[in-house]
Amino acid sequence: MNMLASRGQLRASFIRWALFTVPLIVLLGFLAGQSSGPDTAWFANLTKPGIYPPPAAFGIVWTILYVVIGLALALVCAAWGARGRTLALAVFAVHFAFNLAWTPVFFGMQQIAGGLLVIGLVAVTLVAVIVLFWRVRRLAGALLLPYLAWVLFAFALNYQFLQLNPEGEGTAGNGETRDGAVERVRIGG
Repeated sequence: MNMLASRGQLRASFIRWALFTVPLIVLLGFLAGQSSGPDTAWFANLTKPGIYPPPAAFGIVWTILYVVIGLALALVCAAWGARGRTLALAVFAVHFAFNLAWTPVFFGMQQIAGGLLVIGLVAVTLVAVIVLFWRVRRLAGALLLPYLAWVLFAFALNYQFLQLNPEGEGTAGNGETRDGAVERVRIGG
């Protein structure tokens, strides 16, 4: 028997998915942000671009965006049987892995150029996600447009950090930073 779901069934499916995806996306974003962040001597010593917003803005904007991303994801997850749903979800998973990788690369590894590469991958994969989500549920794709605007702003901001701090690359991998906050001396071979 081939039946379409009623509006009530579709709404219930979306709500169930949203109750899972929204907290999941917010939690993952929060955990990535907690792994490393701007509260380091390295970041404090970087020259900040003129477009750098107040630090509190990042937490507010990302929280709102993560909720909206979770809702868009729930719309696609609830679209059982929609053509392209599986591909859209797979590309989203790859995209979101890039999203979560930016903070550890930029702040944790203190790699401004690496962060620029990662945020570039976030932007490119996000465009693909928007197109694929749009094909499954137009509203899901449209919900991601403010996220794209913020990612493009973040790309410009990261680029300006690189331009203003050409010697700003840290070497967090071996514990040393350009500001000399940690120094190690190796004696012997």
